[in-house]
Amino acid sequence: MKIEQIYTGCLAQGAYYIESAGEAAIIDPLREVQPYIEKAARNGAVIKYIFETHFHADFVSGHKDLAAKTGATIVYGPTTMKLGFDAVIAEDGQEFRVGQVKIKVIHTPGHTMESSVFLLTNEEGKEEALFTGDTLFIGDVGRPDLAQKVIEGLTQEKLASHLYDSLRNKIMPLSDDLIVYPAHGAGSACGKNMSKETSDTLGNQKKTNYALQDMSREAFIKEVITGLTPPPAYFPQNVMMNIQGYDSIDAVLDRGCRALSPAAFESVANETGAVILDTRAPEIFAKGFIPNSINIGIDGSFAVWVGTLLPDVKQEILVVADKGREEEVVTRLARVGYDHALGYLEGGLDSWRSEGKEVDEIKTVTAEELDAIKAKQGDVSLLDIRKLSEYKNEHVVGAENIPLDYINENMAQIDKNKTYYVHCAGGYRSMIFNSIMKARGYNNLIDVKGGLSAIKASAKFDLSDYVCPTTLL
Repeated sequence: MKIEQIYTGCLAQGAYYIESAGEAAIIDPLREVQPYIEKAARNGAVIKYIFETHFHADFVSGHKDLAAKTGATIVYGPTTMKLGFDAVIAEDGQEFRVGQVKIKVIHTPGHTMESSVFLLTNEEGKEEALFTGDTLFIGDVGRPDLAQKVIEGLTQEKLASHLYDSLRNKIMPLSDDLIVYPAHGAGSACGKNMSKETSDTLGNQKKTNYALQDMSREAFIKEVITGLTPPPAYFPQNVMMNIQGYDSIDAVLDRGCRALSPAAFESVANETGAVILDTRAPEIFAKGFIPNSINIGIDGSFAVWVGTLLPDVKQEILVVADKGREEEVVTRLARVGYDHALGYLEGGLDSWRSEGKEVDEIKTVTAEELDAIKAKQGDVSLLDIRKLSEYKNEHVVGAENIPLDYINENMAQIDKNKTYYVHCAGGYRSMIFNSIMKARGYNNLIDVKGGLSAIKASAKFDLSDYVCPTTLL
């Protein structure tokens, strides 16, 4: 028997490959399915089942494409939702054989109503692993406020109550030596306090996970719903794509990976109103970009920020990317349901410049330059665009907090005629913020290179005066 966790860092998502005696199963596959097919082929195995723990909100699963390409059967736990594709809707407790191992469906409503976990029994008849989806994470549990966006009449309190029962009646009675394999780790928006670890024993989780401690139903409900921030706007749209189906990933790649000359790129942009998404590194983007472009660097939490800041997954997108990374960008967009990339700029910004077309820039300063400006002027206006929790933990004295997550709601707070120095933790998010604001006519924002990390590291800063520590908040 073989169990392999296939972890994708940008989504903090774990898919799973299980193989026994020439048969394989995939749990919660990503949108691009060819790697699973190739892995099974290399091992001489046939993919028999595709198990889905629930209707995912934070990414579009590859179940539909994988079934079409392999003939494998899609399996969900109990649900009343009408699917747009063929699948087996399993009963609670139903078992499926993969080679010489068994996978048992255990219905665990709470994160969503159809949420299920899968209990793996090995060739020797021993229960070995529990694939918990978003029901149980390492150190946390799935947030109970997502399905209420999809099913009328549900509330987060009702879902949390279901989760309380599922954890105590279905999961906690299982053996302590089971290995827990969740669908997500730290960085995912599907929970609020996940560990960086991506597996653990169930016994250790019973000891350390706050949600598995002895408490009343009322105390549990209060605990799991406290501190939840609004989910990204794309979540309900991803859920519906996972329920109803979607375009083949091959069609999405064919459409999105069209090479467009500068003239054709400009023409498509003008005709469609597509968002120009520049995925180069922030420091490269700042030095020159197509006017009105938005910068979300591919080497960061790319998919999450696209989903947070572009509220409609049907938004048409034109891509500017580093040479050789165009398909990667289109693929990562498709992972979160953005299937309407229309092509990329052939030759990148160099080709755009060579045609003599207009290029814009974003002003930047180093931490040392910012310190000199502060010393000369006596004061500067700082925008800290990190999450509120980060800001509360530590921030520059006098900095105003306008989180990137809620840029649209808070934009009116920024004076177009005033100069601001914008920073995040390291420079990735501040460039996203500045590019969006620049595209909307805010021309007096200056990016602080390296963000708060650079500010704190600068020997010229008097940190005791300039940075507000946690103890003073």
